[in-house]
Amino acid sequence: MELRGRTTVVTGGASGIGRALTLRFAREGANVVVADVDEPGMAAVAGEAQALGVKALAVRTDVTELAQVQTLAARAFETFGAVHVLCNNAGVAAWGGLETATHRDWQWVLGVNLWGVIHGVEAFVPRMIARGEPAHIVNTASMAGLIASKGLGVYNTSKYAVVGLSETLVKDLKPHRIGVSVLCPLGVETRIRDSERSRPAALRNERAERAEPMQLIGRHLSPETVADMVLAAIHANELYVITHDESLEPLRRRFERMERSILDRRR
Repeated sequence: MELRGRTTVVTGGASGIGRALTLRFAREGANVVVADVDEPGMAAVAGEAQALGVKALAVRTDVTELAQVQTLAARAFETFGAVHVLCNNAGVAAWGGLETATHRDWQWVLGVNLWGVIHGVEAFVPRMIARGEPAHIVNTASMAGLIASKGLGVYNTSKYAVVGLSETLVKDLKPHRIGVSVLCPLGVETRIRDSERSRPAALRNERAERAEPMQLIGRHLSPETVADMVLAAIHANELYVITHDESLEPLRRRFERMERSILDRRR
């Protein structure tokens, strides 16, 4: 897909991977729409994109609210006429074992990580299909959507769902010439460990103590490195964007256990 002159939308675009994706698209010559709840942050990113010579629009968007994502889609299509790449990237993390997870933890994390992606699909895909142009959707999951980690149960649940959604969506949208990629990184140098900064007051836990973030295996990549990988996946129309070589062994062990469960049953 040629991105020059096309339009891209990135949720969670004010920082981290979202910021890197937005600026990477801008360097490719694409117009960009930056969505986030961090208004100063997204405005700054839009300004950086404009400095690269493209048009940029910042739209405050809480992805947990379908109406706001519908407004984002409407603004993007009204301003630029079409959307060719949608990155459902907004995400948060809550730490701690499932035995200590609160209902507010579930509401918050699933609201952003899973419902945010669902709302993106609901708001943008019908419009993309109606335009009839080649397009691409990138859903940010995590290696935690392929390999479960202790102490990240709520997050794991949300990301496993995003992987399954993406694996289905790529089949459903193939006749419409809309590709799908699912981003599954390990550690990236973002502010995900400071997710509580954006938790709504109504969903904050009443208890004061908080679990410490888990230490992930492997290196921490820069958001810019990850953005380059995403761009390559869009160009190649690849489903999986697995960013770390360190992921290979845990993935192999998982599928070997599945294989053994079938082979052992045959004996």
